[in-house]
Amino acid sequence: MTAVDPTQDDKPKEYRCQYGDRAFRYHLCYLSGHKRASIKAHVHPNGQVQVDAPEGAGLSAIKAAVQRRARWILKHLDDIEERTRYVQPRQWVSGESQLYLGRRYVLKVIDDPDQRRVTCKLIGGQLRVQGKDLSPKRTQKAVSQWYRDKARDVFERRLKLMVDALPWAQAVPPWRIMEMQTQWGSCSPEGAVLLNPHLVKAPTRAIDYVLLHELCHLQEHNHSPRFYGLLDRFMPEWRSIKEQLDGQAEELLGSSENNPALRPTQKS
Repeated sequence: MTAVDPTQDDKPKEYRCQYGDRAFRYHLCYLSGHKRASIKAHVHPNGQVQVDAPEGAGLSAIKAAVQRRARWILKHLDDIEERTRYVQPRQWVSGESQLYLGRRYVLKVIDDPDQRRVTCKLIGGQLRVQGKDLSPKRTQKAVSQWYRDKARDVFERRLKLMVDALPWAQAVPPWRIMEMQTQWGSCSPEGAVLLNPHLVKAPTRAIDYVLLHELCHLQEHNHSPRFYGLLDRFMPEWRSIKEQLDGQAEELLGSSENNPALRPTQKS
């Protein structure tokens, strides 16, 4: 959920790290304006390894830091391979489950020859998709749009509540939803917030954690001790919430159109 940091040349360079009889490649990104930052490694859910280094850091020092973290990186790569092995693609048929605000609902596909416009509604314990000639693709499109609409409503309400509780936040920052392959959310240097619509499937407390994380970046646009101090102050239990959210990532994000088995960035 880190904000996207610019690189020195806006194009990450790829390097290779050998660790025993195993090897992996990683993308190196230089963080402009972060001369005192430490070198950090991130393992993205698609198996991409990213290394962030402060501006001006020497390549030999960066490679040595990656070598020290190689065992950790390989462990997370192994974990990703193990998790994605059991992620089953959705068929978009009746009986499959869908999550919304942490609760599970049964997908009900109703083929109605008299209804040309496809609708998607939450009724009781079912998420009902109804319309004429409902193919799996049309069903998926309807459900995805329903999630996006719900995400806008839920995020708007929770953002307003969160902003009221934070002394540095004068108003809800500009924000929008966007499916992201490696993040639940991000905050640009200009203070614009992006939120992953799949987050609306998680419990409200998990949504609040992600919103707080991004709003804290309005005050501390980094991951310094001061940043984590803000998280601790306004949500002391954020670590356990994050752990639970990360543990559900494959299921929460498994219904995305490309089903990449997304997961928030892991950081060393």
